[in-house]
Amino acid sequence: MTGGGDAAALIAELTARGETVAVAESLTGGLVVATLVGVPGASAVVRGGVVAYATPVKHTVLGVSDALLAAHGAVDPRVAEQMATGVRRALAVDGEPATWGISTTGVAGPDQQDGKAVGTVFVGIASADGATAYELHLDGDREAIRRGTVSELLARMSSTIRGRE
Repeated sequence: MTGGGDAAALIAELTARGETVAVAESLTGGLVVATLVGVPGASAVVRGGVVAYATPVKHTVLGVSDALLAAHGAVDPRVAEQMATGVRRALAVDGEPATWGISTTGVAGPDQQDGKAVGTVFVGIASADGATAYELHLDGDREAIRRGTVSELLARMSSTIRGRE
């Protein structure tokens, strides 16, 4: 499974910290959350996922600025940040947002989107301290780009958590 080792390590780290994660996905179409829940014990930390594949859903469900989407399209670092921030709130439990929100948005192909080349991806990581987006440039077919996105996001999330120690 893509990112399986990273997913297991991430689930273990979140469990040890008593933290939770919520996932907002576009181009990966649920692959991130599927990878995470493939790890035994994931239910202790994974709140769930929102697949906001259609651009308007990024606004209506995750709260991404409609002006931002209109001006820059869905493949933008600020969209990734707002998706990650929005999913923390969207999957709140008893009014408590998830500790972490992570997101994916980009172009898996076969054609460019919003003037962005195939393989251009932004992943977002958000916490109560704010949000950050990372730009990726991945090669391969749709499946390779989607799987590469999952691996990169989980690795960056693990690094981010370790950096907070």
